[in-house]
Amino acid sequence: MPLFNLKFRSVPDSANYALSDFLTGSVKEGYVSAQVALANSDIFATVNLLSGDLAGSRLVAQAPRFQAMLDKPSSMANGHLFWKSVFLQMLIGGEAFVYRWRNRNGVDLEWEYLRPSQVSTYELDNSSSLIYTVTFDDPSKGIMEAVPQADMLHFRLASRNGGKTGISPLQALSAELDVKKANTRLTLTALKQAIVSPGVLTIKKGGLLNADQKAARSRQFMQQQESSNYGPVVLDDLEEYKPLEIKSDISSLLSQTDWTAKQIAKVYGIPDSYLNGQGDQQSSLDQIKGMYINSLNRYMNAVISELNSKLNTAVTADLRPAVDPLGDEYAVKIANLVKNRALDANQASYVLKLAGYLPADLPAFSGVGLKGGDADETHQD
Repeated sequence: MPLFNLKFRSVPDSANYALSDFLTGSVKEGYVSAQVALANSDIFATVNLLSGDLAGSRLVAQAPRFQAMLDKPSSMANGHLFWKSVFLQMLIGGEAFVYRWRNRNGVDLEWEYLRPSQVSTYELDNSSSLIYTVTFDDPSKGIMEAVPQADMLHFRLASRNGGKTGISPLQALSAELDVKKANTRLTLTALKQAIVSPGVLTIKKGGLLNADQKAARSRQFMQQQESSNYGPVVLDDLEEYKPLEIKSDISSLLSQTDWTAKQIAKVYGIPDSYLNGQGDQQSSLDQIKGMYINSLNRYMNAVISELNSKLNTAVTADLRPAVDPLGDEYAVKIANLVKNRALDANQASYVLKLAGYLPADLPAFSGVGLKGGDADETHQD
């Protein structure tokens, strides 16, 4: 019977709990839960964008058996949604779990995505391995204890304890989210106060009015507005009405929340132009796209490393379907290689067919229609 070390126990992803520090045992202040994070539009846009593009990439395994598992790991969902859930959870919580259902010969039959609240992580007392306790949603499966590392795909984004558990990027955003929450509350309060009094009704003549008479005249005026469906109001010569306007400082307050999107983009390592469509106007599109591809590659490496560690095959990732879905940029680069004589026409046709840009049954080019000089150039060594 294994001995458990409880200091590395994970905590469910609830909205109201304190996360234990796996290194010191103390409680971390300012932890942002997934439920709170996804209520923020900028965070949702970021993780949805990244997870969608990562799931749109293709995982390639050398062994055909594992390739079929990577393409369709679960019978409950298609491959794209399965991997998007994995990447989304990893981006939010810093780690994600997938249980490998295998037969007695160790052959993978199906993979099951697990929420962090379903998994508790333990370290053996001799520090030789990690084991897991899994609570399945299916009552027939129940609770499975002492699950070995080989049966669990445990993806970690970053770690402070040597890779045993992951930490969430949202911890770096706790202060920013608090500021944005306070800013939003201040903005709403300012707007409410700005429209409490829609205007000023001035009694020009007729003597001074006491408080009760002013309140009565105000109610009478508001009733007149409602009865006219907030249309034109008829006043006599003894009254003057001036509508109030929202002050310019309140209007500028509404535009002061954009900096949080830049902070969120910085934490996740992507150009902020991918969130708000502006960003650094001096950067070229190629530079921005290059930065974004590098970010995708960093997150993909966390998954590739775990798959290569647990599966008996080499796994690589092809990011091209995510960043160049139509393949036009790839075709332009191949054409430039042909133009610079790094590839010939037959090689270019082969790689474009292999990438799916050209139909596999495309007939060979006959050369009809070329000028004499062009035909001679295509046959030069």
